[in-house]
Amino acid sequence: MTTTSGGAGGATAPSAQELPTAVDDEVLEQERRRWTPAKIAIWAGIAVLGGLGWVMIALVRGETVNAIWFVFAAVATYLIAYRFYSTYIERKLLEPDDRRATPAEHSENGQDYLPTDRRVLYGHHFAAIAGAGPLVGPVLAAQMGYLPGTIWIIVGVVLAGAVQDYLVLFFSMRRGGRSLGQMARDELGTVGGAAAVIATLAIMIILIAVLALVVVQALGESPWGVFSVAMTIPIALFMGFYLRYLRPGKVGEVSAIGVALLLLAIVAGGWISESGLAEAFTLSRTTLAWCIVIYGVVAAVLPVWMLLAPRDYLSTFMKIGTIVLLAVAVVVVRPEVATPAISEFAGRSDGPVVPGPLFPFLFVTIACGALSGFHALISSGTTPKLVEKERQTRFIGYGGMLMESFVAIMALVAAISIDRGIYFAMNAPTALTGGTVETAAAFVNSLGLTGVNVAPDQLAGAATMVGEQSIVSRTGGAPTLALGLSQILSQFLGGAALASFWYHFAIMFEALFILTAVDAGTRVARFMLQDAVGTFVPRFRDTSWRTGAWIGTVVMVGGWGGILIMGVTDPLGGINTLFPLFGIANQLLAAVALAVCLAIVARRGTVRYLWIVLVPLVAVAVITVTASLYKIFSPVPGVGYWAQHFAYRDAIAAGRTSMGAARNPAQMEAVVRNTFIQGSLSIVFLVLTLIVIAAATIAAVRSIRAGGLPGHEDEPVPSARYAPSGLIPTPAEKELEKRWLATAGAPARGGGGH
Repeated sequence: MTTTSGGAGGATAPSAQELPTAVDDEVLEQERRRWTPAKIAIWAGIAVLGGLGWVMIALVRGETVNAIWFVFAAVATYLIAYRFYSTYIERKLLEPDDRRATPAEHSENGQDYLPTDRRVLYGHHFAAIAGAGPLVGPVLAAQMGYLPGTIWIIVGVVLAGAVQDYLVLFFSMRRGGRSLGQMARDELGTVGGAAAVIATLAIMIILIAVLALVVVQALGESPWGVFSVAMTIPIALFMGFYLRYLRPGKVGEVSAIGVALLLLAIVAGGWISESGLAEAFTLSRTTLAWCIVIYGVVAAVLPVWMLLAPRDYLSTFMKIGTIVLLAVAVVVVRPEVATPAISEFAGRSDGPVVPGPLFPFLFVTIACGALSGFHALISSGTTPKLVEKERQTRFIGYGGMLMESFVAIMALVAAISIDRGIYFAMNAPTALTGGTVETAAAFVNSLGLTGVNVAPDQLAGAATMVGEQSIVSRTGGAPTLALGLSQILSQFLGGAALASFWYHFAIMFEALFILTAVDAGTRVARFMLQDAVGTFVPRFRDTSWRTGAWIGTVVMVGGWGGILIMGVTDPLGGINTLFPLFGIANQLLAAVALAVCLAIVARRGTVRYLWIVLVPLVAVAVITVTASLYKIFSPVPGVGYWAQHFAYRDAIAAGRTSMGAARNPAQMEAVVRNTFIQGSLSIVFLVLTLIVIAAATIAAVRSIRAGGLPGHEDEPVPSARYAPSGLIPTPAEKELEKRWLATAGAPARGGGGH
């Protein structure tokens, strides 16, 4: 077997064993540095278009701004960042070697470890990381205006979010696909590793609970939405059996059938909502919460092929397809954005949607759209066990997160394109709006927003247009995003007659996003819990042990299910009080992941490029620590959990039977209980994260002083296969791929790749 790299040229080798398994590094470098006039013109055009987009968004001030500029600014920035900054990280910091076999190759077992076509794996990875965050966070943050959110979503992903995903994926791959907790134990020692494992498990409970809460808020009292989303379960099960028994390997075929069935489910939901069956599918939020809890238990213990894998196929097509469709619609329709660049609430702490000042709450509210700790669990969980070649980690890790950021930008555009009065009526909790169109209109008009004067008939008409009974206080961001999508897409295709179809299409699109994350998150959390308990009871580490799987699943679902029920029954509006904690927890988990990366990079001795990790780590640490301190110590009840807790507790002690949003003693006691739990979790998350950061700093300093230390990477194994590194192979990669195909044929891969 030849293990040295070679160029792409030359005669075809007589056998696969004699072919090089990688294009020579110098050849790739020459291709990157070869600037033809056409190449220069293309990149100059991208830079000019992106620069013009940023000028129009950030500097030009008028009554409105065209949404098309958001698309141009985002896409141009992503392309430039991927081509130049991610390449810089690859060359200077990571130095991937395609002559080295990945865990998918040297540990292939047909299940967890399986070389997977890079394009298929990109879809799998994106489906797993893309949950509610990029959809909901930007919608809620739109309260503060479009400019701060746009800057953080785009700049934050380039320098922080995509960097974290890329580094964690690469380092985990080099360690046989070890989890974030396992890497933390290796790099940070006993105390830091234990803190990281506990923090990760605790944070996962909050993350999954809020993801599920978003679904509940979107589907509550909506028979159309409940029916359509419920139908995705039998559709996914059918696809699973179809792929396994009826037509194995026919991924494209079953995906086409699945998408067609999904569209039929949306149309049928409209029929159901107008029939005698509507009442059966009109479920309260509490009932929906229990349904999702039961679903979470079942989905996490079923074989992956039966539900999770087909749902991945479905959601990948729906997610990427819908976002691309929306981007095209924005370019064609060119909706005007009347929301100000920086709103009246940017400098205040009494926002009706997100209480608290712009810094730090804008950043923790946007969360996944720019940086997500949840991604570190996927990047160190399933994906590194499937990567076919080391260089592909840039396309999958960095590139996958850029796509999620684009989802966030599109969500922001959808939110800021609807009427501002309707936006606040939808996203303010019932305690403020009163729950009726009359009281909601009066509340919104009392905010004193420039140019906003909403009428009850306007709110009622918006609900009727999309086939809903009411849009008042449909908090959680998902209904607002669905309304924005509906307005843009109905102008693009179908007109007002299809507005209700597009609204419920968007609801299903969002639910698929979120339920995929609930499925995968619960399963990952169960694996993490089994691994942690396995330290003391080794049998638990056997993930095929059914008893252990059930115990782990019930414990984790019980944790997030309890928080979900608490959020659904919260008198203060669960999503409004829990989403800041979700954002903080998610960003604290990102700080944990970046801290582990810091220790690894320092141990490798690449101190000169440590700033690549240090910059996002310091930024997210400052943001999240500040946000945590606000939630713990702020004397403003609308911001601080403990201030709220003591205000309601003192009111009960004084004999009051109602206060603010709590209309009776039972609701007042619920606020006291909920704020105690939320405040306590804020303290626990902060302390654990600071321990991890301190342990990582100590480990990094020790490594720097020693000039680098022996790492925990697996011993290299020579690769015996070849595959291109990116979506589009370079000329040298195409040539070498042709030689491999001519000699050895198409390699065996997972996911139907060829």
